[in-house]
Amino acid sequence: MSPFGGWGTLAAFLAPLCCRGSGEEQFEVPMEPKHLLVGSGEFQVINFTASCTDPKKLVLETALHKTFLEGQAQWKLFKVISISENMELMCSFICGGKEEMKVFNITVFYPPKQVLLTLSHTSVAVGTLFTIECRVPAVAPLQGLTVTLLRGTEILYNHTFVGTPPFPQDAVVTHNTTAHREDGHHNFSCEAQMDLRSRGGGLVHRVSDPQRLEVKEPEPNYQMVIMAIVIVLLLLFVTFVFLCFVFSEKWRRGRTGHYPVQAAWNRLRRSHRAQPL
Repeated sequence: MSPFGGWGTLAAFLAPLCCRGSGEEQFEVPMEPKHLLVGSGEFQVINFTASCTDPKKLVLETALHKTFLEGQAQWKLFKVISISENMELMCSFICGGKEEMKVFNITVFYPPKQVLLTLSHTSVAVGTLFTIECRVPAVAPLQGLTVTLLRGTEILYNHTFVGTPPFPQDAVVTHNTTAHREDGHHNFSCEAQMDLRSRGGGLVHRVSDPQRLEVKEPEPNYQMVIMAIVIVLLLLFVTFVFLCFVFSEKWRRGRTGHYPVQAAWNRLRRSHRAQPL
């Protein structure tokens, strides 16, 4: 049941119409309109009151189904059910042969009945980016709706919507964050709060089911490790071949007194110079 309707709570009172003067009765209707805020599909209990001593034909006019609950000479209690759209209620009575009436506006709101939390991954490595999405289906008005993403009791992100579309729609909030080691020790949840106090209502609050995120240590990149090992081995091999060559040249010179490689290089240079142009 909506927090704005119920047997024990009179959600709206029609303002008393005052009797004045000693001869002819006169009546005064307040100028400001009354506004009723009702959850979609809920009912509203309305007390229709007149202040003159003997009012006639106290009537609540509405296209909705209404039930008379109880009443006395100056007031009547009605229950209006299945309210699903914005509309007007008209209350009238006759006092001293004069008909008076008052129009009341009903505004229907769609409270958050579900709050759905989705994690883009259920298992991530430390340092990996993941997305948290919170969806509140079919809510209205959006203005005043605050969606808060929580890690344990810590607020990760919150967003307050603005604007008042005439129809219910999904409210969606997404947040990108990086996985930390401590994330695996907390539940993630989403909280939706609809603030209707500026419209004469109250606070409607609902929380999603909690979800856990498995956080793992990052796995080593074996392909890069293998490539690094191959490069190191290749460098060692080239270095070994070069050192073998150097030491072999020294050994040859120690035995023959000259470098064969250097001699061959010198012969190649002389033959190149001797070629005619």
